[in-house]
This record gives sequence, C-alpha cells and structure tokens, in this order.
Amino acid sequence: MAARIFQRSRNAMQSGRARAGEWVLEFESAAPKRPDPLTGWAGGADTQEQVVLTFPTLEAAKAYAMRNGIHAHIVPAAAPKLKLQSYADNFR
Repeated sequence: MAARIFQRSRNAMQSGRARAGEWVLEFESAAPKRPDPLTGWAGGADTQEQVVLTFPTLEAAKAYAMRNGIHAHIVPAAAPKLKLQSYADNFR
C-alpha cells in the first residue's frame, strides 16, 4: 500500500489561511482507472484512494505511516511566487 504526504496549500479562491499548514496523507491507487462503459467517466473499484487523513505536523504523518506499514513518499511544497506589480504596469 503506497501513499503520499504533502502540505495542503492555501485556497486560491479565498483570502483566509485556515487549514493551510495541515499535512495530508492520501493513498495512491493500486490499479489503473478505466472508463465506465455507460458514462465514460474514469473510475475504479479501489475505495482506499478516497481516504484522506490530515495531520498537524509532518512528523505525525510519518509516524502514522510507519506505525501502519504504509510506504509513503513526501511531496515537497512549491515555493510561493510573489509577483509585485504596480497599477501602471497594466498599461505598458
């Protein structure tokens, strides 16, 4: 059973930072997804990938994975990019 651990990013549609620092453990699919013959939507029979666990720290997420024998890899967070621009730059 494989999983990935990553830090949840801030919601781009809101200005708040609630739950932005949480660490998330998501299970990866063991089998490839296949299209449904009726609707054409991609899906599978693996319900384990629907499980999402949140932790306050990276160490807590790692400890949970080790305690339960889950092979987890850590996905590093992308560095935030600040684009400083003045209003006059819109007219250049």
